[in-house]
Amino acid sequence: MEKEGAITERLQALREEMRRRKITAYIVPTDDFHSSEYVGEYFKAREYLSGFTGSAGTLLVEEKGAALWTDGRYFLQAESQLKGSGIALMKSGQPGVPALTDYLGEKLHAGDVVGFDGRCVTGAFVEKLKEKTADKQIAFYGEEDLAGLVWRERPPLPAEPVWEVSTDYAGLSREEKLARVREKTAKKGADAFLTTELSEIAWLLNLRGNDVKNTPVFLAYLLLTRDGAALCAQESAFLQEIQEKLERAGVRLYLYESIEEQIRALPAGTRVLADSRKVNYRLLQAIPEEVSQVEGESPIELLKAVKTPQEIAHIRSAHVKDGVAVTRFVRWLKIHVEKETVTEISAAEKLEEFRAGMEGYLGPSFDPIIAYGAHGAIVHYEAVPETDAVLEPRGLCLADTGGHYLEGTTDITRTIALGELTPEEKRAFTLVLKGHLRLGAAVFLEGVCGQNLDVLAREPLWQEGLDYNHGTGHGVGYLLSVHEGPQSFRWRIAKEAACVPLAEGMILSNEPGLYMTGKFGVRHENLVLVRKGEKNEFGQFMGLEPLTMVPFDRDAIDGGMLTTEEKTLLNNYHKKVYETLAHYFAGEELDWLREATAAM
Repeated sequence: MEKEGAITERLQALREEMRRRKITAYIVPTDDFHSSEYVGEYFKAREYLSGFTGSAGTLLVEEKGAALWTDGRYFLQAESQLKGSGIALMKSGQPGVPALTDYLGEKLHAGDVVGFDGRCVTGAFVEKLKEKTADKQIAFYGEEDLAGLVWRERPPLPAEPVWEVSTDYAGLSREEKLARVREKTAKKGADAFLTTELSEIAWLLNLRGNDVKNTPVFLAYLLLTRDGAALCAQESAFLQEIQEKLERAGVRLYLYESIEEQIRALPAGTRVLADSRKVNYRLLQAIPEEVSQVEGESPIELLKAVKTPQEIAHIRSAHVKDGVAVTRFVRWLKIHVEKETVTEISAAEKLEEFRAGMEGYLGPSFDPIIAYGAHGAIVHYEAVPETDAVLEPRGLCLADTGGHYLEGTTDITRTIALGELTPEEKRAFTLVLKGHLRLGAAVFLEGVCGQNLDVLAREPLWQEGLDYNHGTGHGVGYLLSVHEGPQSFRWRIAKEAACVPLAEGMILSNEPGLYMTGKFGVRHENLVLVRKGEKNEFGQFMGLEPLTMVPFDRDAIDGGMLTTEEKTLLNNYHKKVYETLAHYFAGEELDWLREATAAM
């Protein structure tokens, strides 16, 4: 009851601030100033005001009510944590539940005011709000952080030490990268470039940090001009040596909070490139009238997606380490689920223990997904104490996890048979595996996009009238975000999404799945590297090299469903896994690996 009372008091304090400014509705998203996938403690205003601790959700506070939108991963958790708070749960994606922008478009009246911290929403989000309320003359107030005004004892902004990635690992110096970005900015007809995307800034400057959970980046903005660059960050996070190196590269360090001042100081006539889908609303509003915004994608995005030979070499090393850790975990889980109580959360902790034992391990690349039985059917399920299931020696357990190593970033999903399986579970496991193997074996001409290849993974399922409701693959950064664009495997083509040809050096996930609601889920995921193959009179052919080195669970495969070609593909992959990992195992572990990778 004490917590419920605290939430009520906080909401009332927020409403008092809203009344003073004549704000009708106030939006509190789960975002920092950079649209990061994860946010630090300082930015958890939505959690402070609602009591809901899930990693995704948006709170809307009105004079006589409040509502919170979140997705299927958190329905149970949100119902429990919002109980007694007066906040209605809006189950995103469910029938009859409008999106936040549609809800406001229907409920607001002429002259109403919508408020938000303009640093925590993108320009594109506000434009969508304007479209939904175009006929109602709605005003928008994004100048203040009202949640911050009522948040007592708010944690400080993170300012963890910034460290360097050497050119031996990155392959390109920061000076070389700055020159390439300036060249691409000029080709887009711009004199300056504004980025708030933390992975882009870290990549460009060959720096890393620890300000954002699961992503080794630091809080910063960057305004790049033809002859210099303003890096707005927290000086305390930078060693003097690093500051001096940045100065030599033409990058000056300014206060983190001074970014709006830097934008307002742009000379009249400047054309500044900024992507409103990523840059926050407050910064776009700071662009002077005499300065024009060039709307467009970041020139860094594609440069960052194509890994250098040095990055590729180190990434392979990271995947060997990860392969050892995850393979040990799979073996441990299959053995110990029969001997002791293992839950989804304790299994994730055990896998983290195996990874932590590998040299150069830095931490997880995303919150682990260990989903047993029916939980496996919830895409991107995340176990919390309210949902933590005990694993039993039967059925399937889906384990989607990843790690950051000094050598790179990993992301892997293995679906594990914990004991006896039903024919339906084996059939589903094998159908998904067929698609995974077919996509992994793709041979295609240079210029082909991920959209062209997605059908290879889905065809075995489509032939059975089945499908999965997510993309087949995403890009992965080099010791950065585990979810990176612009390359992907997917069949749905959004109007605003350009076809991005798969280039040598790109890394993507290959992760088809199948989810049977209330029963189980299956997903098989390897990271793959785009490589050049044969070149002849028909053009340059390309292929995919698997980076992930962990066996698929042969106990769950219906061998009769695999074609001769598919068996060959699986056997060749398992042969490579064994040859890569055998050196790191001995005794019973090695015997298990030999059996797990034996030919079918």
